[in-house]
Amino acid sequence: MNQNLTELGILIAALGGMAVGLERQWSGHATGPEARFAGARTFTLLGLLAGMSGWLWVQQYQALASILMMGAIALVTVAYVAASRRDVDATTEVAALVVLAAGVAAGMGGWALAGGVIALTALLLVEKSQIHELAQRLDSTSMRAGVRFGVMAIVILPLLPEGPYGPWGGIRPRTLWLMVLLFSGLSFVGYIARRALHAGSYGYPVAGILGGLISSTSVAFSFSRLSRSERDQGAALALGVVGASTILFVRVVAATAVLNPALTRVALPYFVLPFATGAAITLAGLRWNQEAPGPQSATTNPLQFWASLQMAALFQGVLYVVYWMGQTWGSQGLLVSGAVLGLTDMDALTISMARGAHGATAEVAAQALSIGILSNTALKATVSLGLGTGRFRWLAAGGLATLGATLALSYLVVG
Repeated sequence: MNQNLTELGILIAALGGMAVGLERQWSGHATGPEARFAGARTFTLLGLLAGMSGWLWVQQYQALASILMMGAIALVTVAYVAASRRDVDATTEVAALVVLAAGVAAGMGGWALAGGVIALTALLLVEKSQIHELAQRLDSTSMRAGVRFGVMAIVILPLLPEGPYGPWGGIRPRTLWLMVLLFSGLSFVGYIARRALHAGSYGYPVAGILGGLISSTSVAFSFSRLSRSERDQGAALALGVVGASTILFVRVVAATAVLNPALTRVALPYFVLPFATGAAITLAGLRWNQEAPGPQSATTNPLQFWASLQMAALFQGVLYVVYWMGQTWGSQGLLVSGAVLGLTDMDALTISMARGAHGATAEVAAQALSIGILSNTALKATVSLGLGTGRFRWLAAGGLATLGATLALSYLVVG
């Protein structure tokens, strides 16, 4: 490895230790009668030592690197033993061990991993009170759902074969189960967020935005029906629909960034203008709308497991349709399938395009995604007009029409 690059890794390790140490100093854990063993300076030195250990390991001085790390770990252990006589809390000592591990990774060249670990550690330390408050808000339903999701992800997923099995692109059991985890995970995150978030006077808009993490189409249907019984909440419900539709762009970009970063770079120019427009409408509406918050609906099924299975089955069916249309009509068939599938399920369309269905190029896949979102937006506008009533009908349809117009403009300009 280049000498300058390894030196940069040592610097990153020291800066990571400093970041954690500054938080410990700022929060008061490094001063006073109840002080722990390390503050800003000690954590910086620990990061520096760990970075040097990683560098020494790469330079084939494994024995010396091991001695330095064992000494640092022994120091942290002794410090905890001494402090535990008056306080069993080990947050500072565990944070020190994390800094040591991240520092070694940085010294060995794993800068991204080290930076991510340090950032997460600092966030957990800074948001202590919020995390404790969230834990108090969790109920037995949340805990059971979390354990079940862990079993689904850690136990079941590794046991499933990769595939494919069968004709027309085949069935990939592990990929389908990943879809189940994705849909269930989004549902669970939305459930936890709604319990943890103080919605204040923004009840329905916030619920709509969070619901957009799962399905903006479902938000449009449910809020359109609600507008008939909650007539005085028409503007808030409309904001929820527009916010959910705006979040759809974030979902598509996030999914493609994970599955196919090259597609993200091509698709992003199509989405910037409509997303900015939807965000501006939502933020302006939140400032203007002061209606009372709507009630949060209760659920005993945060994972929505059976619905997620149905979505995975639909996803497999979508893959067959996309494969067939691609075989029959080539790239033009993929654009047509984007318009059709956007009416039913954007997640399946996004994943199939990101997976390179029928060898679609990034440009064609980005165009198919844009057409799919456009048809999905048109469907939600139609639902809002057909099922909604009062102010909701025109505010939601107007906002969605604006989103669709800016997306169409981006398609014409970029495409």
